[in-house]
Amino acid sequence: MEITAIEARDLSEAWFLCLGKTLAHGREYTIDRGSYAGERRKELDLVVIQVHYPGTRPLVPDVPQGVPPPTTMDYIESYLPYLMTAHKAEGEQYTYGQYLEKQIDEVVRMYREDGHNTNQAFMAVGDAQSVYLSDPPCLRAVDTRIRDGRLCFVVYFRSWDLWAGFPSNLAALQLLKEYMASEIGVADGELVAMSKGLHLYEYCWELAKITARITD
Repeated sequence: MEITAIEARDLSEAWFLCLGKTLAHGREYTIDRGSYAGERRKELDLVVIQVHYPGTRPLVPDVPQGVPPPTTMDYIESYLPYLMTAHKAEGEQYTYGQYLEKQIDEVVRMYREDGHNTNQAFMAVGDAQSVYLSDPPCLRAVDTRIRDGRLCFVVYFRSWDLWAGFPSNLAALQLLKEYMASEIGVADGELVAMSKGLHLYEYCWELAKITARITD
């Protein structure tokens, strides 16, 4: 497997850099099982993305005029309860919040009452039954660390749609991180994201090429 390391100032730059890397180096294959089965996608083997200032606004990509935005802050705000609360709408197999809601409270309590120097403030998404779902959770882990008085996230996605999922997921996770930092009483820190399945579906290849070319 080829490991791709990306370092970015903010979430917007991280998205643009990932577009370029995936278009240039992504492995192209036909999907046997999962979303868009039977169609093609370009995918990086394993990517590690370090974002130094993920709280820089805007949290969503600032695309050039004429390029449809992959997400909006209105959508992020509607998505946030899906990440933080256990409420599940009709027809949903799961929400990230059903796994994270109680863990968020416990991690905040852990840091506030037990101190910052611990490796136990880890939040898991999914369980032993998730593998049987037709569409298991993509986000699987939200690990945390406080360094130099700043709360950092290390997150892992088993599979990750780069065009629309990446900017929506990371913006919402950043808002969660800011909330938790405030509750703990520390500053906001870095965000590191990992995935062995960061990909672009074929339907957005041309749009991604146009976007990457415009921003060169």
